[in-house]
Amino acid sequence: MAKGKDVRMKIILDCTEAPGTSRYSTMKNRRNTTGRLELKKYNPVLRKHTVHRETK
Repeated sequence: MAKGKDVRMKIILDCTEAPGTSRYSTMKNRRNTTGRLELKKYNPVLRKHTVHRETK
């Protein structure tokens, strides 16, 4: 087992077009991806794919 801090951390992705309507959770490697993660995910309220950005 690795000692010290965990490399992978759990993050929440929130929709940028309609905040609060669609949220996804995923894991991210903090060594490889130091900035905020942005992914295109499906928003069921808007019924289309939108950009989802990592929240704090």
